Amino acid sequence: MLAQSARKGYFHKNLSSICHILETSKPGDVIRVKGWVKSLRDQKENVFVDVSDGSTDRKLQILVPKKSKPGGLATGASIVASGRVTLSPKGQIELSARDISVCGECVVSDGYPFAPRKQYTPEYVRQYLHLRPRTAKFGALLRVRNAATLAVYDHFNREGFINVHTPILTSNDCEGAGEVFKVLPESRSVLRAMLKEGQSDDEVYFDRKSFLTVSGQLHLEAAAHGLSRVYTFGPTFRAENSRSRLHLSEFYMLEAEVAFVDELRAVMECVEKLVKSVTQAVLDKSMEDVERCREKKESSASFSWLDKTFPVMTYREAVGILNDHRDKFREDFSSSKGLGKEHELFLVQHCGGVPTFVIDWPQEMKPFYARANGDGTVAALDLLGPNVGEVAGGSLRENDHVRLGEKLPKNNSHLEWYLELRKFGSVPTGGFGLGFERYLQLILGTSNIKDVIPFPRWPHNCTL
Repeated sequence: MLAQSARKGYFHKNLSSICHILETSKPGDVIRVKGWVKSLRDQKENVFVDVSDGSTDRKLQILVPKKSKPGGLATGASIVASGRVTLSPKGQIELSARDISVCGECVVSDGYPFAPRKQYTPEYVRQYLHLRPRTAKFGALLRVRNAATLAVYDHFNREGFINVHTPILTSNDCEGAGEVFKVLPESRSVLRAMLKEGQSDDEVYFDRKSFLTVSGQLHLEAAAHGLSRVYTFGPTFRAENSRSRLHLSEFYMLEAEVAFVDELRAVMECVEKLVKSVTQAVLDKSMEDVERCREKKESSASFSWLDKTFPVMTYREAVGILNDHRDKFREDFSSSKGLGKEHELFLVQHCGGVPTFVIDWPQEMKPFYARANGDGTVAALDLLGPNVGEVAGGSLRENDHVRLGEKLPKNNSHLEWYLELRKFGSVPTGGFGLGFERYLQLILGTSNIKDVIPFPRWPHNCTL
């Protein structure tokens, strides 16, 4: 017990955040601060140092007598300072330093890429992924991402969902598009030792081809057949040869599955409630950071859709709207090729800038597991959002054993277990997947998906 008490005291003594200090400290308190210097201002007798530790967008001003200024105190340096809390002439909390020391120097002329008081483009900052969290805007993004993550777990917990950790290594390509990363041992000696007669190298370790997951949906369906309401939140992978502003090779997906669901409306309600709940929680907790991140400084009215019901249109209705406005598009619209990004954004604009559901898609445009409506369409949905287009996709799942067997991809022996779910105690299920980075783009107005994830991966870029 003594050891635990000592550890707790050490934690609170040494790790009091600037956010906590600014919210709770009062003049006369003696505090200790750790962080990075964001700016310095020299005056006759004192140096004013603005310090951040990443816990908030706000900075703590430290007043340092010039005679106590340590060597190496410069923008970008890490410091530890202690002293008494005072009020500045403007009535703001500041620290009058009794002691200050530099932990790590930062000499801009030695190659540090961010000069003080200078603005940089996202493209420039993206070249320094290891240093990007030190910038004010990206620090705000990481806090928003954290707030949204916590809100996701809180929302599903309130709604009675059970979190399931679906595998990253899998033998199935859920979407069937073939855009998968194959998994193989790096060691050739391991391959040689495990190789059986008639096996190829890419089957040796697991006795079948294995991939990095593109979706946890099929595994969630298995879990939903025993737990009713389940979700997963983790990394997924796509081997697309795309470096567009909306694609990544590794990104995070939030996926949910619900048993005993036989109407697509129930899935749409689940998606809409999630998006509104998480967004409201982020705004309540992190509005300062949201405003810091937003590329287009719209007013809070940008979130007026929180109080509106998301519009719903069928794919056929969407085609009619787009055909009526062909002159608005850079490229010809073809209903047989689906919706391009500019078409998705136009439909959202057409609906007043409110996230919009497009449902009942042609069967050939959706994966094999989507339940048929009987008219050449399937009970599937896409949620389209401002700035980003498709944010989420979902469907009712085909739960008839015979019909699903007829729709399974060829060479489907790796999916026998999935078909068997419809054989023993089958129930109708429905679910969806929401791209977490695209959701962040939606609420922040961020144009490039690479700027809403800590360490983005895309073709020709996996440098750290």
